[in-house]
Amino acid sequence: MTMNRGEKGITNSAEIADIICRAQICRVAMVDGAKPYIVPVNFVVAGDHLYFHCARRGKKIDILRSNTNVCFQMDVDTEIIAGKNPCDWGMKYLSVIGYGRAFFVTDAAQKVKVLNKLMGKYAGAGSYNYPEEIIQKTMIVGVAIEKLTGKKSRLP
Repeated sequence: MTMNRGEKGITNSAEIADIICRAQICRVAMVDGAKPYIVPVNFVVAGDHLYFHCARRGKKIDILRSNTNVCFQMDVDTEIIAGKNPCDWGMKYLSVIGYGRAFFVTDAAQKVKVLNKLMGKYAGAGSYNYPEEIIQKTMIVGVAIEKLTGKKSRLP
């Protein structure tokens, strides 16, 4: 699959990694039977895996148990550019879209590692303790990333 506006494509892996690192929200799309379902999540990427946490039960979990295929998107540096005429309006952005297969992290030690990475991303470096009941209640979803693409628009 090629990008419609190839000049907007980002091929530099360091630039894609920077977008992923700076993004605060990741939108994860799933397939619920014949219908799409998308949800924003806090996330972290470690190596070739994306991780997010959620409750052990709910719509996301039900969908992912039946279909592990996901698509995800994140963006940074968004800005609307006003124009004189309606068709002159535009937007600046840097974005990443990825595809992969979801899996559930069940090992308690691995859950703690992921939670520490999430806390490091959103709260900064530190020493974090999690009560055992929280570890048991928390679902960590991993996504084995199969493909990443980047796109940019830097209108004048």
